[in-house]
Amino acid sequence: MTKVQAIAKTGIRELPMRRIHGPLAAAMAVAVFGIVAMLLVDHGPWNKPHLRTALINYGTTTAAAQAAGARVTPTVAKPAIEPEPPGPKPAQPANDVAP
Repeated sequence: MTKVQAIAKTGIRELPMRRIHGPLAAAMAVAVFGIVAMLLVDHGPWNKPHLRTALINYGTTTAAAQAAGARVTPTVAKPAIEPEPPGPKPAQPANDVAP
């Protein structure tokens, strides 16, 4: 072994190892705390879904609207054949397809 190789090997051994365990542990603790807090807030025992739709409390939408104080009126039915509207007919659109 040459002198350069010996110096290189001992030089690497004598360098202090940098430890990054402290900041890594703090970041992991913050991340775990955030996930646990989010799950607790979103899915905690006090946060249960409550279904309150019109069909559960009332049989039809009309009954729910009347219970809320709304007036339900049917729409006017269109005739089967509608007359031509007055005025000129619209022009045919231009054909944009290239020949």
